[in-house]
This record gives sequence, structure tokens and C-alpha cells, in this order.
Amino acid sequence: MAPAADGTGAYESAAPERAPEPGEPPATAEPFMKPLVSDLPDRPDGDGPVVFGTPGRPVAARTSPFAPMRPAPVPLPPAAKPPARQTGAQSPPGSGEARGVTTGKPAAAGTVTAATAAAGTVTAEGAAAGGAARSAAPAETERVGPEGTRGMPVPPAPAAPGQAPLKLLAELTNTPPPRQTAWRTTLRRFKIWTPLVVVLALVYVIVQAVRPLPAPALELTAASSYTFAGTPLPQSMPWPSQGQSVAEVEGIGLLGVHGAQTPVPIASVTKVMTAYLILRDHPIAAQQNGPLITVDQQAADESSSADESTAAVKAGQRFTERQMLQLLLIPSGNNIARLLARWDSGTQQAFVTKMTSAAAGLGMTHTTYTGASGFEETTVSTAEDQLKLARQVMRNEVFRSVVALPNVDIPGVGTIYNNNNDLVHYGVVGVKTGSSTPAGGALMWAANKTVDGKQQLVLGVTLQQRGGATVYDSLQLALKNSQKLIESVQGGLTSATIVKKGEVVGEIDDAMGGTTPVVAGANLTAIGWPGMKVGVTLDANSSGVPHSARAGTAVGRLSFGTGAARTSVPVLLGSDLKEPSFAKKLTHF
Repeated sequence: MAPAADGTGAYESAAPERAPEPGEPPATAEPFMKPLVSDLPDRPDGDGPVVFGTPGRPVAARTSPFAPMRPAPVPLPPAAKPPARQTGAQSPPGSGEARGVTTGKPAAAGTVTAATAAAGTVTAEGAAAGGAARSAAPAETERVGPEGTRGMPVPPAPAAPGQAPLKLLAELTNTPPPRQTAWRTTLRRFKIWTPLVVVLALVYVIVQAVRPLPAPALELTAASSYTFAGTPLPQSMPWPSQGQSVAEVEGIGLLGVHGAQTPVPIASVTKVMTAYLILRDHPIAAQQNGPLITVDQQAADESSSADESTAAVKAGQRFTERQMLQLLLIPSGNNIARLLARWDSGTQQAFVTKMTSAAAGLGMTHTTYTGASGFEETTVSTAEDQLKLARQVMRNEVFRSVVALPNVDIPGVGTIYNNNNDLVHYGVVGVKTGSSTPAGGALMWAANKTVDGKQQLVLGVTLQQRGGATVYDSLQLALKNSQKLIESVQGGLTSATIVKKGEVVGEIDDAMGGTTPVVAGANLTAIGWPGMKVGVTLDANSSGVPHSARAGTAVGRLSFGTGAARTSVPVLLGSDLKEPSFAKKLTHF
């Protein structure tokens, strides 16, 4: 037997049809489909639903739509065309439903409609039409409860999350969904997420493989500073007990500052700024003499003054720029200072404006210039400010050659002598004296000391030294005290080996967990004095640190000190520098 097309669960009889024998009464067709209890109308007596069957053999009410009743095979009359049906309207009394169920009154037992007998089964169209007929006549087919209430179908329970597709599939295939277990849930999630994880992992590997490597860094692992052994030199130096003083070794460091750094008159030390501006705005090479400058009448008249130091010149004389600088700095001619100011700026006042601007540019914040010669006591400064000027002007070769002369012979003037008699001492190279009643004795000084074949420049300034009864005595005291400082520094300068050749001083960090040591390519010898502490620096070459290189490749320099005294040696790779491995690239974030 095969199920009917309407899905009601009725089955067709597989027995072949038999024609009645002659004289045999026609057989009454027994319904081959049993109606559901819900489809049956109530009995007139109210004792329950009408049950259809063969005469004398009632059929029990069915309790499950999925357990069809199997009818006995009976011969059926020839098929006849079913009568036309009216959809959505109440069937007239006496007309049989497609399923053999009446819509109004109970049908006679054993009766079958012509359409049912002809087809041998209930068609989907008949079932649908029957359902429509019953819907159109709720008053006759629906069972009414107390107070007119009607039974409503119970909606199906909502499917669990994630089970809706399986529920739908079960309803379509009439197959219940498989029971959910932890293993099935895990397997389903594994099938869903595994392809996505594989794709993401592949993308990550590709990105990490082509990602640019981070820049490696050269880092110092040795001590970042070095302190020279011995009693600290600045503490043992013979600093003057009066005035103010300062000393340094250029490029290495400051030795110390003594005395209150308050602005005081500096007398002829002012001429250092005058010479600095002339050479800055009218530069000449070391072997050049520069342009000719004519002596005006004012400079000639001032040369005979008994109140200040001057150079004996006459109006109309012409001297080169170099000779004018010699007349300015060696005999300390005030008249030459004012002459050079007029030659440069037109007037001394305009030149003073330039002097003030230049001082500000050098950081001389406690200095005031009111004249080009220093004769005015309103020109004031400090030892620290004048050291800044000395550091700058001593870089000029022409200036250094002039202030180092103890005397010079100038045609038309004769031989002139330097009043800085410290120049007779070994290693002293200037710079400029100054003396006056307001200023006392003053000296900007410079000296040399050769250490390990390298010449070191020592600079210092001593102001406000007073001694004896005359200005000359004060100047001699300034010279004497400055010479003590010079000798102390020259005797204290020494050298020491900070790092030996081949010593590990640093490493290259590839920023991915790998390091490669670097070693000093030569002994690093530094110049200093006892107690001096100076930093050691490690810098990469200008081309940067490579990602890979052979052992012994120079990758930077190890340095000690600053400026002209800076000492450095190359640093080399202690072993081969290799790029990070592929595994490190994958684990680098």
C-alpha cells in the first residue's frame, strides 16, 4: 500500500479488483480510509463522535494520525467522474465529502461517495476541498465547548538556538533531528571554524614574511663614564682669594669657577670683543694682511693722551688690518680701538651697538659694553661671560697669532712690546691684559699643554685683582695669580686608557630578540685630570646599522670628550651579524 497524496496516512489497497459473478449481489464498498476522531461530528445523542464503518461493524476511533486502519479489499464499481465541488461553501445535506464524512448529519454506515469509489483512494484535492467545506461551516463541524469556547491548535515548541535548520529538515523529511550531544556540537563547530582559522593563519604568515624588519640599534654595554684616578685637580688648584676667576680645558671640560659672578669693570679686556667683530665682519686668511686703513686726525690726537694706553700714530698713515690689530692688542692702544670702530661702523656708538648684539649672541648675559676700548668704567662683565668670548675668538687663527706675540716691529711706529709679561713663560699664548682703577688687574689668558702628542688649549679669566699702591701693581698680581693657575692645570693634565682594543663595549639589538656584540677597534685613550668624570658615547655610522654583516665590519665609533679634545675609535662586529630567522619573523609583533 502507498500513502495518499494528501499526507493523511491513508493507504490504497493493493488487491486487484474483481467483477461480481452472475447472480451475485453487488458488494457494498467498505471505506478504505478511516476518518480521524477530530474529523468526526458529534453523535446526535451527545455520546461522542460518529464512527464510520461497515454495517454492523463499527470502527473504533483512531488515536494517531500516523497509524492508518487497513480496510478489507472489496471490489469497486467502475470509476465515475466526481461531482463538482464548491470551495468555501457549505455542502448540501446528503452530498458526501471526499473522505466519506458528512458535514451536517451522520451518514449511513458503509456509504461511499462516487468520487471515492471511482478513485479507490482520497485525493489531495478532495481532502483540501473537504477541509475548506468544514472551515466554511464551523457551526456544524467544530465542537463547541462551554460558554461557546472552541479548542485551538497548540503551537509547536520553539526550536533551540541553532536547531531551527535541523527542525525544518526533520519536518520536511518526516525524520526527527539527531539527538544533540557534546561531541556533535564540538564536531559541528570544528567544521565551521577550521576553514576560517586556516585562512587567517595563512594571511598572518604572509604578512609577517613580507613585513619590513625593524631597524637594529647600536647600544653601549660598557661603562657610560670614566673617572680619572687621583685627588681632584679643581680642589687642589691655587684659586685667587679675591675677585673672580674661571678656567677650562677646551673640549674636555670646566675646571672650576671661583668668586661671585657679578658684573665688574674689565678695562682693556674689552678690546677682545673689538678685535672679534673686526675679524668677523672683515675676515682675513692666516697669511693675509687685509685691507689698508688710514689713520684719521682723531686717532692721531688721542695718541698723545697721558691718561690711557695708546699707540703712537700720525694722521694719514696707512696700516693693514693685521697691523691695526697688532697696535690694538699688543700695546693696548685705546685710540686704535676707537679708530677701528669708526672704520667699521662710522661711529663708535654704532659699533657699541654691534658689540652688545654680539655679546647677546654668545650668551654673555651679564655683560654691558659702552665703548670700544674699555676705558669707560661702565663697561662691565663677569669671568664666566669673558670665558665664552675667549673660547670663540681663540678659534680664529689670525687672532691667536697676534696675541701670542711678545713684541712686534711696525714700520712708521717702531718696536712695540706686549704688556702681558706672562708670555715669557713656556706654553703661555695670551690673551689680553686689562688694568684701571675701577677694574684693578685683569687678564684673559690662554696656554697650551701637549699630552700624548695632542695639544690641549687651556683658557681662563681672572678679574678684580688688587695689590700694591698702583694700577700696575694690581696688573702684576693678576698676571701672577693667573700663572699659578696655568701651571697647575698644565701639571695636572694626563691621559688614561679607558677601553682596550678588542674589549666588548656594546651590542647590536635587532629588535626581535637577537643581539650581536661589538668590540673596540683600538685602544681608547682619553685626556683629562685627576677626579674628572666624563661620559663615554657609542654612535652608529652615518649610514646606519646594517641588518647583516661579517665579523670585523666597522659599525660605529666609541668617543670620549667633546669639541677639539674629543677622542674616538671605531667599533667592530665581534661576530657575524645575521638577519632574524623566519621563525622569529612569525613571532614578532
